[in-house]
Amino acid sequence: MPEGDTVWRTAKSLRAVLSGRVLRRTDFRVPRFATTDLAGQEVDEVLSRGKHLLIRVGTSTIHTHLKMEGVWHVYRLGERWRRPGHQARLVLDTDAHTAVGFSLGVTEILGRDREDDVVGHLGPDLLGADWDAAVAAANLRAAGDQPIGLSLLDQRNLAGIGNIYRNEVCFLRGVDPFTPSAQVPDLRGLVTLAQRILFADRDRPVRHRPWVYGRAGQRCRRCGAPLEARDLGGRNVISCPRCQPAFRT
Repeated sequence: MPEGDTVWRTAKSLRAVLSGRVLRRTDFRVPRFATTDLAGQEVDEVLSRGKHLLIRVGTSTIHTHLKMEGVWHVYRLGERWRRPGHQARLVLDTDAHTAVGFSLGVTEILGRDREDDVVGHLGPDLLGADWDAAVAAANLRAAGDQPIGLSLLDQRNLAGIGNIYRNEVCFLRGVDPFTPSAQVPDLRGLVTLAQRILFADRDRPVRHRPWVYGRAGQRCRRCGAPLEARDLGGRNVISCPRCQPAFRT
């Protein structure tokens, strides 16, 4: 699933071609909103909220979520699409550009005053104006005995971290992902590091070279020990047995 930095970059690219522009055509290719037409209205704002993307048009908000396979493309008007049309879930045309959301996990329209229905449950956004390290750390501490590797993925605690960053942050802080959240030392330091990494990666077309993610069985870049993969919540966490000693009760 795309992480917060990917959604932030997506919002930035859409904002460049949609914000302040009048929509000349809208095509919602999901049954519930197939007859909706927002043509003739101006796009006020495009923003990300954790892993959610919001496009504000008049009194409405287009809410999308990439989930596992979603992606947005921007084309010049009339340019050939790089993906087949049957994968498109939403098409937005201005005078000069076409924005197409392919294979989106969520595509819906709601009133601007109902945005909290879809993003109000989220914790502080690591790339948002509401970022608050103290609140994020307190949320993780309140998770109690839940492994920190699961708590970091819970968007109600802090919004924007996915499997890649939970692996990287736990490694860099020397924390075993199975450690109960409330027992992790210096949670504020952990979330502050997470925010710094996402902030640094948000404008990069390619993320930083991973320390552990996707490198199971390879040598740790820090100490040389073989990296281990363990299942946690249905997805592997990769850790170093020397740099991140396994949690023991």
